[in-house]
Amino acid sequence: MNQALQDVRLNKLGEWTRQVLRTDVLEIAPASADASFRRYFRICKGNETFICMDAPPEKEDVRPFIKVAGLLQAAGVNVPRIIAEDVANGYLLLSDLGTQTFLDVLSESNADQLFSSAIDALIRWQQASQAGVLPDYDEALLRRELNLFPDWYIARHLQVELNEAQRATLEKIFALIVRNNLAQASVFVHRDYMPRNLMVSNPNPGVLDFQDAVYGPISYDVASLFRDAFISWPEARVIDWAARYWQRARHADLPVPEDFGRFYRDLEWMGLQRHLKVLGIFARINYRDGKPKYLADTPRFLTYVRQVGERYDDLRPLMKLLDQLEGRQAQVGYTF
Repeated sequence: MNQALQDVRLNKLGEWTRQVLRTDVLEIAPASADASFRRYFRICKGNETFICMDAPPEKEDVRPFIKVAGLLQAAGVNVPRIIAEDVANGYLLLSDLGTQTFLDVLSESNADQLFSSAIDALIRWQQASQAGVLPDYDEALLRRELNLFPDWYIARHLQVELNEAQRATLEKIFALIVRNNLAQASVFVHRDYMPRNLMVSNPNPGVLDFQDAVYGPISYDVASLFRDAFISWPEARVIDWAARYWQRARHADLPVPEDFGRFYRDLEWMGLQRHLKVLGIFARINYRDGKPKYLADTPRFLTYVRQVGERYDDLRPLMKLLDQLEGRQAQVGYTF
């Protein structure tokens, strides 16, 4: 969206907000922007603050946000309260959960405490799961997301055209990933449950950016939380946090495997799907949407992919393909 159209929308948003809050005096300042076409503004009315979402209706639909917000609230999760809505024009007036994300404050000393609260909120969300309420995270969606990797990361970003053998290898790997993902039990999935979308709040955490929620593999949000787009942790800590989640999930009668090793394998294969998808998304955001900052984090995701790929024999062909794409000498033992 060009600047002129943004300014028109901002002016209309200001008019709408003044009508809703019944005041002529408001301070409006940018609160945040995300990787989509949505924008957020902090509205000050005296000592009160609110958040306004600006979601151009030709690009974004606010109705899923409204629906999922209700589901999360019913599950006892702290999310922004919807004060007013203008669905036709793509405006929502929300309560303000503050200015500090988990990503802003996470440190070696507070990570255990913050992630503990995130695990508790996630379990409440998953306990509320019902089939048929949210879209299924089915094979079609999983594959559509995986295809972002060859379409945008390989073809557009690396400017590499895969040969027939490479395409066949990638298809076999995708089939293995999807089969493993779909074998997991299904629950409500936030789909971007990571520190950047968790607010330091009371109660903790406040949860944001949930409009793309689906019904799918139980390990997805756990993988998102601990193998984050913007911060990495030592493997030992990730295993420890994953085990804490698994123990609490079992206590809550959630459908996790009885064996932690199996759960952790599920988490790794689910995370692999997400990491390949995100590599494609970050490339698309750069080349299609003109937002280059996300590309700086692609090495983190390539590291995640390699960490998983090097642990499982079935994924060795993917490692060989990555070596070829990155111009590395193929390592011994990598075979198609």
